[in-house]
Amino acid sequence: MIDSHCHLDLPVFESDWQKVVSRAAKLGVTRLLIPGTTCASFKQQFAMQSLSGEALPIDVALGLHPYFLNVETTPLSTQLSELEECVDTHRHRIVALGEIGLDGHIPVNFTLQLRAFEQQLLMAKQFSLPVILHHRKSHHHIFSSLKKVGYTGRGVIHAFSGSIEVAKQYIERGFYIGVGGTITYERARKTRETVRYLYQYHPSSLLLETDSPDMPMMGRQGERNEPAYISDVVNAFADLVGGNKTAIIATTSENYHNCFLR
Repeated sequence: MIDSHCHLDLPVFESDWQKVVSRAAKLGVTRLLIPGTTCASFKQQFAMQSLSGEALPIDVALGLHPYFLNVETTPLSTQLSELEECVDTHRHRIVALGEIGLDGHIPVNFTLQLRAFEQQLLMAKQFSLPVILHHRKSHHHIFSSLKKVGYTGRGVIHAFSGSIEVAKQYIERGFYIGVGGTITYERARKTRETVRYLYQYHPSSLLLETDSPDMPMMGRQGERNEPAYISDVVNAFADLVGGNKTAIIATTSENYHNCFLR
């Protein structure tokens, strides 16, 4: 099992992240990816990558998350320059540019979000990197920005919760669909139906993720989420599609390699 999206660099994991990684490895997780959120997080991500050892490889992505675009202390141009310098210096150590995207539900100026997003898409083109996209109430804006900057590379739509038709639009553009704890909730009918459809018709488009420490699984509400719980997603996935868990793990692991490691 590969957790394609977990934020182990956040403060909530500071005291025990190595135990979290060890626990995940013992429960069958074979690889994980830590996306970036701010320039301040990059050093910690690389330190974790170096300390994780061979038992559970940690992949790293760098990016400016729309939640944390604080331009009161550091201008966006400075943040973008620092990101570009870090990507250039550590290109051999990173697998993607992200987590980047657009969020229509947060009190961050949307024009600022658009500028940051589109500049990072251009950066991904420059360095031939896939992207990890955050979305919320913003699919049409994301499609518009992808077209505007001419981004034709691959990437993943993190924590996808849209319709079948929207998913197909991303897949047609070469994107993968991130499947996480949302499908463990029976009330998430639209997302579950989309995943069921995609596994039948587009199985090569799906990735597993936890979004740790957020997006807790059904039955674990109020708990800190962590990569070891990716098995909950696999179990829900298998129940949902009537599939074999071994086959689901094999397919999504191959998809991960095709997205990030080729």
